[in-house]
Amino acid sequence: MQQTDVVIIGAGAAGLMCAATAGQRGKQVVLVDHSTKLAEKIRISGGGRCNFTNLNIHPDCYLSNNPHFVKSALKQYTQHDFIALVYKHGLSFHEKTLGQLFCDQNSDGIIQMLKAEVEQGDVLWRMGTSVGAISQADGGGFIVETSQETWHCASLVIASGGLSIPQIGATAFGYEVAKQFGLKIVPQTAALVPLTFQAEDLWPELAGVAIEDAIVSCQNQQFREAVLFTHKGVSGPAILQISSYWQPGEVISIDLIPDLDLQEFLASANRDALLTTVLSDILPKRFLQVWLERKGEIKPLKQYSPKVLQALEAELHAWQVKPSGTLGYKKAEVTKGGVDTDELLSKTMMARNVPGLYFIGEVVDVTGWLGGYNFQWAWSSGYVAGMNI
Repeated sequence: MQQTDVVIIGAGAAGLMCAATAGQRGKQVVLVDHSTKLAEKIRISGGGRCNFTNLNIHPDCYLSNNPHFVKSALKQYTQHDFIALVYKHGLSFHEKTLGQLFCDQNSDGIIQMLKAEVEQGDVLWRMGTSVGAISQADGGGFIVETSQETWHCASLVIASGGLSIPQIGATAFGYEVAKQFGLKIVPQTAALVPLTFQAEDLWPELAGVAIEDAIVSCQNQQFREAVLFTHKGVSGPAILQISSYWQPGEVISIDLIPDLDLQEFLASANRDALLTTVLSDILPKRFLQVWLERKGEIKPLKQYSPKVLQALEAELHAWQVKPSGTLGYKKAEVTKGGVDTDELLSKTMMARNVPGLYFIGEVVDVTGWLGGYNFQWAWSSGYVAGMNI
């Protein structure tokens, strides 16, 4: 059996940040991951461009059974701290919509930056290494049996992620460890995920059509971004966002023409033109063609009664749809639910009743909005654990 101060299981965003922080503090750290590829979730994020944080990080942008839990970690390590780290390594970035920051050197730039930080702390890498039994050691600490060796450590950090994107190695490992040590688990669901429709509600003719500016609402929450029609339902940023709040059986409302007074718009339009032509300045023509065909024949504007036009406006402002489900973990950005935050100390990420055991990142019941919020949770929770080990 070999001795070390810390074993961290999971070399993703949170695990790398924790390893770098603890290692640079002088702790002996072993970083274990069952994958041979480093930080695959970072690599594929944002289509490989890596939306690494957001300028508008705020506790209200996170879902958890305890909405206050995130405050301490986000305050101890902010988005500006991570931006400073990016600058330190000579990387550049650009801001896109809604405060989202993307690395100009793409995902690999962020991965190499984190790898360099970990190596600066003289961390011992154990990639492609599976973990077997974990137990508490007599006299304190933990015994971690891996496919390479067995370690005795004073502190054990679980940074193994959630269930999203199993095709790159996601497993329930972290939840099983939590259960082993008696910690409560909040049920998990796929989040930031496309929504599906029943076959009778599908509009397959619209697959690929995007509404660039829409407001999607559910559970007293709303998001204003793009909506994309798919062969199975709807996707796009606004839909991914609302999926974290949507519950099976609930209806979502989509405002396809926010801020527009349709009657005022139509009053100045060419009344001899087809309604699809008139409305093509505000909505995609293919969408209008399908939408109006399903409502009845497509006619010149002058042939629609005021009552019909008012009904059309009402539906365009509040299209009610009842999703049948989601595309599941294979297409989900993150996992909602996880280790109950009531079981953890928010200032350190350590389990209240199991000294030396820490949970960080996606495995915890903390789910951020789309747009860099979940990476910031990984950086913040990983840093906090690394500073308190």
